[in-house]
Amino acid sequence: MTTATMAVPAPRFADLLAAEWLKLRSLRSTYWALGVSALVVIAFNANAARADYADYPRYDTVMRAHFAGNALSDAFTNGAAMILILTAASVGAGTVVGEYSTGLIRTTFAAVPDRRALISAKATVVTAVITAYGAVVASVSFAVTQAILSGRGLGLSIGHPGALRVVVASALLAPVSALVGMAMGVLIRHSATTMVLTTGLLLLVPTFFTERYHWTACIRNALPFNAWGRLVQVDYGHMPYALAHRYPSTVAGAWVVFAVWAGVAAVVAVGVVGRRDV
Repeated sequence: MTTATMAVPAPRFADLLAAEWLKLRSLRSTYWALGVSALVVIAFNANAARADYADYPRYDTVMRAHFAGNALSDAFTNGAAMILILTAASVGAGTVVGEYSTGLIRTTFAAVPDRRALISAKATVVTAVITAYGAVVASVSFAVTQAILSGRGLGLSIGHPGALRVVVASALLAPVSALVGMAMGVLIRHSATTMVLTTGLLLLVPTFFTERYHWTACIRNALPFNAWGRLVQVDYGHMPYALAHRYPSTVAGAWVVFAVWAGVAAVVAVGVVGRRDV
């Protein structure tokens, strides 16, 4: 007597999402990384607002006339953005590298042969979680900094021109960085090397390119950190004592940079896993 072998149905994408969400939230390091970094980011921004609050009586009339730009810069500072990038990229990379380093990835791929669907689910969960993290940090930072500046009547509302753009750009910097970290993790599959190269790509490479030449300006404007800087600098090119931009970027171009980096990172992560052996 022969027995028919029942084919095991492939897991639904919703099941993969649930499994990846369970993995991410079961890691204690995720809570520590997101929680501690959120407090540090908000503290960085609050300290910048406190400094402007204390120094405002010594500002000249030109600086006071353009203080709205300072207020929005305090809402999310460069230092805070760097911490956000490192945190998001490390979480994104960790979701992949952690499984490779422990060998759990073999079990995962054995249970889910459709690797591309698996990594797509992982990327979707990471994007959703890190976007929420970025939105909370950016919104709280804006509220706290403007509350501090309101002590001198200098705080801005979210309806002020450019304020919402600062919050949204800062929030979206997180998932872009997380997806880049994930793609680097898939390519490299080694924790230390992944973080070193991801940090170099997102934070160190931008410092090597200036606006002195057109080609270097094009590369500079096409990097996520500089695109974020363009979006949050509401008084771009009009701040007092600011240097002229020889090859200025645009707001629309900066949004495109965000979208392209996120999209390419996701495609690379999915494509590489589908072609490479474990």
